[in-house]
Amino acid sequence: MKKLKRLAAALPLMCLIAFGSCGGKAGDSGKNAVSSETKADLYTPVGSYPIAKEPITMTLFAMSAPNVVDLQTNDFTKYLEEKTNIKWNFVTASNDSAIEKMNLLLSSNEYPDAFLFRTPNITMYGMQEHILIPLEDLIPKYMPNYWRFMQENPELWAQQRQADGHIYGIASFNECYHCTHYYKMWANMEWLEKIGLGVPTTTEEFKAVCKRFLELKPDGIPVTGSTTGWGEQFVDFLIGSFITSPGIRPTNDRLAVSPSGEVVTIANQPQYRAALRFLRELYTMGAIYDGGFTQESGQYRSLVNQPGAPVLFLASGAIVNSVDAETNPSLYKAYRAVAPFKGPDGTQINTNFKYDSLQENKLVITDRCKYPEAVLRWADHFYTLEGYLQYQYGANLDGKDFILNPPGEVGLNGKPALFKVLNQYTAEAQNHDWQDIGLIYATADIRLGEATDPNIDITSSAGLEKLLVIETETMCEPYSQKPGQFDVLPARLKLTSEEANSVQTIGVELVKYIDENQVAFITGRKNLDTDWDAYLAGFDRVGLPEYLKVNQAAWDRQQGK
Repeated sequence: MKKLKRLAAALPLMCLIAFGSCGGKAGDSGKNAVSSETKADLYTPVGSYPIAKEPITMTLFAMSAPNVVDLQTNDFTKYLEEKTNIKWNFVTASNDSAIEKMNLLLSSNEYPDAFLFRTPNITMYGMQEHILIPLEDLIPKYMPNYWRFMQENPELWAQQRQADGHIYGIASFNECYHCTHYYKMWANMEWLEKIGLGVPTTTEEFKAVCKRFLELKPDGIPVTGSTTGWGEQFVDFLIGSFITSPGIRPTNDRLAVSPSGEVVTIANQPQYRAALRFLRELYTMGAIYDGGFTQESGQYRSLVNQPGAPVLFLASGAIVNSVDAETNPSLYKAYRAVAPFKGPDGTQINTNFKYDSLQENKLVITDRCKYPEAVLRWADHFYTLEGYLQYQYGANLDGKDFILNPPGEVGLNGKPALFKVLNQYTAEAQNHDWQDIGLIYATADIRLGEATDPNIDITSSAGLEKLLVIETETMCEPYSQKPGQFDVLPARLKLTSEEANSVQTIGVELVKYIDENQVAFITGRKNLDTDWDAYLAGFDRVGLPEYLKVNQAAWDRQQGK
């Protein structure tokens, strides 16, 4: 579970220096000052190393991580410097401050050659201000590994094009199988056995189990979650008994694609109203913990781990986020995932977030960079199996970080293993590798190709990945949304500058309106019979028609309509 939530505010922000040597060798200045003739003399042939015949120094803005001591002196950094002849001066920021610091740099005209993290505002800095350079013509020439992958997956290449037709960033690809279904509900199987009604398979059975649990354990909590944790939004799992829950996306606007191909919000659909009615029934009988509407992930974890196992059903993308296998092993072993409950009309959906494997714009290059070809060739190493393993576990110079094609071992998929990790992930501070900071190239074959003991105990911490694969395969994937049901959208639709500006305020108000009314209907502050029409009318006041019109245009454009 390396990819869940490991970046946190821990390391201080490095001094935001003026980049007098930004791009090229130390002492150079000016934008793209190196002629193409000179560049030809700087580089070795594409695909060979080192990349530059003479050392090149550039500046890179990157995320810090609490378990990576110093990117500047990191062992993997030094390995890449020697391999490529490209040296980076790093400016870092924590997860909490990265966007703010990036905006500060870009607005001050003292920005670096490149940014290595998911740059959020391509519309402004690429399409509008032209600070970020287009890459679609450079990638085929200078990134053979990345380009080969994009040719094999043309839909991923098309998905990265902005509204102006350009591609401004290099993407990470993390085809995490269990992440495609991150709305999971975990049940305490020991308690279900005591209750004696079996694992619920329908909404009515779920209500009966919750009712019986409260009779046996009056101080218990039948179901809860958090507002901030990964997949911990219990409402979204339960909505799957009525309609596809489309996920948070960048904002929780509940946008989805209707069966007829229209961009809609599920929050004004009759199926959503039926879901709220079911949730209202649960709340009325005391099955829903009030704190689930307000508590953050840390508070949720503390609640779940209280003595006496107070929570029967808990929502979490991975059980390890809620219960620690090492410190609370008996409770950890008690929980297993359950399938979505079949609703009154037979609906039974566990949302497949099929677009989420592509993480766009993880590396962008600014117009100050004099050697974009060198940046792209440097980045291309990450899009190999060895490069992927090296940045996470170490350069493997002494053979102590990983083994490729370990003989006689099998992967999570039961096929011959592609690699075996020797230097396991650690939350402790280290300076050997980059952990989660680099560009991710993790196809399903790679992720499922890690050597795993076929007899590993899935209720132990070491068996987590196999547990998640099993639960996703049996309890989630069979219930993915199907043709004729509401479907998900890509995380970010490609808006023009004008479109983005026109809906920015509407989006904020829309999310606030849906969130507040959802809780109000569930808790009874509003009535689903007498207040529903007024609720629907309120969408016009917050600008939903314009919001849907803009997003429909963007979706049609991305579909080539």
